[in-house]
Amino acid sequence: MERGPVPRGRKRAMMETRLIERASDGDPLAIRALYERYAPRVYAVIRRIAGDDDLAQDYAQDTWLRAVRALPTFRGDARFSTWLHRIAVNTALEGHRRNKRHQTRREKLPDTVPAPPENGDPLLESRLEAALDRVPEGMRRVLVLHDVEGYTHEEIGGLLGINPGTSKSQLFKARARMRDFLRDTGASDLEAGVESWNT
Repeated sequence: MERGPVPRGRKRAMMETRLIERASDGDPLAIRALYERYAPRVYAVIRRIAGDDDLAQDYAQDTWLRAVRALPTFRGDARFSTWLHRIAVNTALEGHRRNKRHQTRREKLPDTVPAPPENGDPLLESRLEAALDRVPEGMRRVLVLHDVEGYTHEEIGGLLGINPGTSKSQLFKARARMRDFLRDTGASDLEAGVESWNT
């Protein structure tokens, strides 16, 4: 019986599986390929949690060190991107707690922040990032984890050491702050804007 061509999505998944296997065996080219594929997404989530470019660079580096060391334990029970994403979030939250006293906030995003997706609105992206930087850190972390990264309030509670009710309250306040900050920019549709962060 003749088999048809392998569907594009399945072929990509098979190629990624082989790439992960090679990286797990220490192949530097495979590790580099995974880094180039996922680095912008890893940096983006870390930057939003950290709220500081220098700290985000440090946390991103720590994430990749942890991920490479943990690659042999990756069994494919979840998608690689999901597995890596969780390492990034946990690394950023741990680093944030360690460096809380030294954290500084900046109003303007520098050129080192990865570009938004090509189908996104760069101006809206910039306004959202600038508004997010103005939200107090506790509220900002809940907003990013819930609205941008899709965590439940129960999961956020576990990550941040708060109860789900506090997470819900912080999210409500964070959304209100974002609406206030965006009102004068013509970008007050928070939900549409936050969706542009999901890549």
